[in-house]
Amino acid sequence: MDLAEFTFMPVDVVRRGRVAGYPSSSEVTRCAVAMLVELGERAADLSVVLCDDPTIRRLNHAYRRKDRPTDVLAFALREGLPSKGADQGTLGDVVISMTTARRQAREHDHSLRREVLTLLAHGLLHLLGWDHRTDAEDQRMRARVDRLVAAVPGRSSTQRERKSNERLGRAAVRRAHAKRDPRR
Repeated sequence: MDLAEFTFMPVDVVRRGRVAGYPSSSEVTRCAVAMLVELGERAADLSVVLCDDPTIRRLNHAYRRKDRPTDVLAFALREGLPSKGADQGTLGDVVISMTTARRQAREHDHSLRREVLTLLAHGLLHLLGWDHRTDAEDQRMRARVDRLVAAVPGRSSTQRERKSNERLGRAAVRRAHAKRDPRR
């Protein structure tokens, strides 16, 4: 599928807090557009905020009464409305903590890009009314997240991402050695 014809979809990517570098705003926009197309939301507006842990912690506390950072928050603007293919304008905001995304990428032993895509897909599904309160809902949502991530073209690592992962990998090796050798 050629996504060039869908470039009219307004996807705004904003950075808040101490967040710079990879992934680029254009990369996040491209990924979001592919996911929106896969979801049948070709004309939907979306805002994606890439932030740090202090920023997402403030939002989590203000809106969910949880005084701790989280990986992703979703603020739906059309809750309760039919969504499948409805193209009813603005979906809402997906807020991703890049600090937490980096940590989780290391913990899950996959790339930062993969983690950001997973969090973006998870947030989009929440905007469309999906939830994971039960095991069955969680399984359905995880499967749908995987399909959305797979819908993004060019899933191979970029050179910049590989370098970032190499640095993360070296740091993880140093931490593992430090745990085994208390003299370090």
